[in-house]
Amino acid sequence: MALLEQWKKVAYNENSDQRQLKRFWDIYFEAEKGIYAQLLAAPDEVVSGSVKELADKYDVSVLTMTGFLDGINDSLVEKNPIEEMEEDTQVNLGFDKALLYKNMVAAGADWLYNLEQWDAIFDEETRKALYKEQKSSTTIVKEEKVYPNDPCPCGSGKKYKKCCGRNR
Repeated sequence: MALLEQWKKVAYNENSDQRQLKRFWDIYFEAEKGIYAQLLAAPDEVVSGSVKELADKYDVSVLTMTGFLDGINDSLVEKNPIEEMEEDTQVNLGFDKALLYKNMVAAGADWLYNLEQWDAIFDEETRKALYKEQKSSTTIVKEEKVYPNDPCPCGSGKKYKKCCGRNR
């Protein structure tokens, strides 16, 4: 069974005791935070190796590393073959900094996008801009409805029904 399938079986098991599952995720998030802290300390270094080697390097289980690789994959410059990964599969952690930051914001992972290591990568203004860009990209903006007797939005001074509304 591929590692990702094993990870999903454990991490998303609806039959698990809720306390055990919460504890599992708490432990995972702490490990994830530690890995990101190390990666962000040297953001231009592309870490690579087998899944097992990276698990050993970051002192986590292979299953935890699998979950981490699944989470970071969309932020990588070169995607890993996560669907068919095994322990000896060669992977890399070369990430796009801005994309990683925005994906952390999108995931609501404040414990990750607030890591102090980001201070050396982006200044506060850039982080705020990336945060705002990510949040606005998922916000649906409803256009204001124009009614027939409203002034036409084109600025002609006529009623909408006698101006641009006529073409519709």
